[in-house]
Amino acid sequence: MNGLRLAWSYLRIGILNEFQYRANLYIQILQTFIALAVGLIGLQLVFDQTTQLGGWSRTELLAVMGVYILMGGVIRAAIQPNMERLMDDIRNGTLDFALTKPADAQLLVSVREFRLWQTVDVLTGAIVIGVALAQLGWSLSALSALGFLSALVMGAALTYCFWLMITTTAFWFIRVNDIANLFEGLYAAGRWPVDIYPLWLRTGLTFLVPVAFAVTIPASALTGRLTFLTWLGALGLTVLFLVVSRLFWRRGLKNYSGASA
Repeated sequence: MNGLRLAWSYLRIGILNEFQYRANLYIQILQTFIALAVGLIGLQLVFDQTTQLGGWSRTELLAVMGVYILMGGVIRAAIQPNMERLMDDIRNGTLDFALTKPADAQLLVSVREFRLWQTVDVLTGAIVIGVALAQLGWSLSALSALGFLSALVMGAALTYCFWLMITTTAFWFIRVNDIANLFEGLYAAGRWPVDIYPLWLRTGLTFLVPVAFAVTIPASALTGRLTFLTWLGALGLTVLFLVVSRLFWRRGLKNYSGASA
């Protein structure tokens, strides 16, 4: 309960800070519109040449695009800003301010930043998903809806764990600032279902960088492709990543000497 209150307090502070720069909202809307237009044009170009891509129809791929945009908004609003700040704190020796507070350090460094205007992508993704569902005839059962929501949560958790483990390497290595660009490049592959990629790339996007769990599996739930076995595997992997990332974080803290060292 204390953790929820802490997260809520930082969320309110983040929102208030964002309202100081309202012009960023218009910039974000423009960026989202451009990204959506590029995505739709790419989808149109593909289906000018074929009727299916890896067994996915045009409408189903529209659902994939919606999940991709929505999850990208979640990442850039709540996960990426906190991990980038953590990297700076480790490098500058200012992580002491978080470690000395009477709260769990991992929780604290994970909720300090929130980019409200990035939720424009979340809203846009939800609208695209709604359009895709309308074209599919709104044939989404309660079980599929539950599978979709749970898959979204697990995808966000896996992405957070991946970011945290990579960011924690800053305790040992200095130059880890290019992680954001690296992740953005890999995440761009999630614009399409991982099924269409070669086996080696599909494996990497599933188990090394959890793009499949962040985008393809939630989209599979929307389109009736998600099996219980796959969902169970996602749950098991999520639990594993949460445990491993926690252990990795605690190991990294032992290598942190602070600003006074």
